[in-house]
Amino acid sequence: MLGKHMEPGLCNGREETACPRQWGVSSHKYTYTALDKLTENNVFNIYGVVKFFKPPYRSKGTDFCSVVTIVDQTDVKLKCLLFSENQETLPKIYKIGDIVRFHRIKVQKFNSEIQGINSVGFSALVFDGIVGSSVTPRSTSKCYSFNQDDEKAVQVLRQWASDNLKDSAAQIKISDVKSVPYFDLLCQLIGKAEVDKSSYLLKVWDGTKSSAPSWKVFVENDALEGNRKCIHQLKNLTIDLLVYDNHVESAKSLKIGSYLVIHNVHAKLQTVNQENEAQSLCLEFHLHGGTCFGRGISVLPENNHDVQVLQKFLFSVNPNTNSVYSHPRVALKTHHKWQLSPISTIIKNKAPQKYCIRARIKCYEPENLYQSVKLYCIKCKSLHDVPKDDDLNIILQAISSHSSLPSTPNTSWYQSAVWKTHSERNRNVVIHFVKNNDMQQSAEDSLIMIEGGTLQEIYKLSRHFNSIIPVKSIQGSLEIDISIPFLIQGNRWHYGCKQCSMFKGVETLRDLCRDVSWNSTAISEALGINPLKYVFLMNITYDDGTGVLNAYLWNYSEQFFNISAADILLDDKLQEKFQSIMDELCPANKNICEHPWLECCIKSYNSTDGGKDRVCYEIFETEVFRE
Repeated sequence: MLGKHMEPGLCNGREETACPRQWGVSSHKYTYTALDKLTENNVFNIYGVVKFFKPPYRSKGTDFCSVVTIVDQTDVKLKCLLFSENQETLPKIYKIGDIVRFHRIKVQKFNSEIQGINSVGFSALVFDGIVGSSVTPRSTSKCYSFNQDDEKAVQVLRQWASDNLKDSAAQIKISDVKSVPYFDLLCQLIGKAEVDKSSYLLKVWDGTKSSAPSWKVFVENDALEGNRKCIHQLKNLTIDLLVYDNHVESAKSLKIGSYLVIHNVHAKLQTVNQENEAQSLCLEFHLHGGTCFGRGISVLPENNHDVQVLQKFLFSVNPNTNSVYSHPRVALKTHHKWQLSPISTIIKNKAPQKYCIRARIKCYEPENLYQSVKLYCIKCKSLHDVPKDDDLNIILQAISSHSSLPSTPNTSWYQSAVWKTHSERNRNVVIHFVKNNDMQQSAEDSLIMIEGGTLQEIYKLSRHFNSIIPVKSIQGSLEIDISIPFLIQGNRWHYGCKQCSMFKGVETLRDLCRDVSWNSTAISEALGINPLKYVFLMNITYDDGTGVLNAYLWNYSEQFFNISAADILLDDKLQEKFQSIMDELCPANKNICEHPWLECCIKSYNSTDGGKDRVCYEIFETEVFRE
């Protein structure tokens, strides 16, 4: 974890925010292996293009499963079987042609062919395969490493796939369905209803009209979810699609307005008898049960390239309806007492002063928004990168390999137990159960200390135990390594400042053993640790036609977005909300004259950067709202 004194404008502030590509780069160098060099019973890091996949589905056991076949420039294919208790930790693949990066995939032989399975520490990044599209990855981890070499690898693989591969899955418009019985459909959901226990109705559209009349599934009005006015407006552009069996559960969870890829839709041209005994043809649409041919439903985020293309097309077909189902327009709300000031005047004035501006956002840094989340020490004003899973893994492995034999003393305030793993090294993991009022607690209320555990093991334990403190044993004494979280509470990972912490030793926790609950503030104070705070740090460039002004979004960032910086790394929906806000405030690939006008409060302050005085600007008392 890198620490820098970086309060914006006070020391090297501009240097750090000016280079978003460098943010989050891991110091660890990864080696990637071509698919034709893989050998069985070994673990590799690989890149590949998706040739076939099955969206995550529940296996016969309790885990979710995803099947992915990839290929690279060697023309060798690798089938990968990926399992996880949590569907969100499986790769977010949306279509054939996506690019994947797998870390720590284990290769084994099955039926005389090699295949890949996820091993301990497995992580995945997925990129859109379209040449020229964004290189923002979809990640299975809250933090990960990604540098310029990785970006180059993705771009090279995209170009190779574009030149040498053809998609084997037909993703077509509804208007072209007649000639293709099975296809993948990119669409928007406008209505849904339960038909019976084994089938579910989805009303979808993609802006085109079916070449033949499409069937209409009868459901009671009260059973149909969706905006009735819009459903009526789009009745000639909407198709009714029935999903069956194992897909019903997924269909029920879909949100009206979401963008979907429905994989392996079956279109059947049926003969229909009318009351006058005349016959006509009708198109039926089905998603059959099972997972053959990759059947399933994928929900796409709004920043997806295909979704953005579809949104523009839907808007051109029916602007009113599109606005109902897409996110409402984003604007800024200020609580200002100042008149609007042109930027040309502001940049000439001395600091400190407060202003209100009306301007457009020209650009912002970092471009990858997750990199704007930092750890901040309120005491020494230092900023730190949030450690990535890969780096935490390395640190934990080093601690495990260099620590002395785990100690298992039973003291008056904790009891210890040894857990012997069945990995290659036959590691011993010791868990110390801290007592409360001299009694053991239930898992959901208890605090444990763990030594010798891997990152994945800590993740699993965090689902069951209230609080976890990673420790290491040195000469029989338990100590804390500040390079990793000093406390884990569910999805909350608490870090401390190395410079400002005055360690008192884990024995000081004895004084908390009579508390009713484990409070993170009380624990950090007892341990002598100065906790770091999760914050956003962005540099936003405004242009009002009279001048350009760079302003930091810093102390008021959580108020600005109405999003918690600590929560955004853990919640995909919050990340999508974050991205959608910035996409609307600063639309990509549009001329600045097409960007929305925004009112924003700005305050100026004096700063010393490298011994040179300058005026900096910060956004304050401004928040995003949706009209």
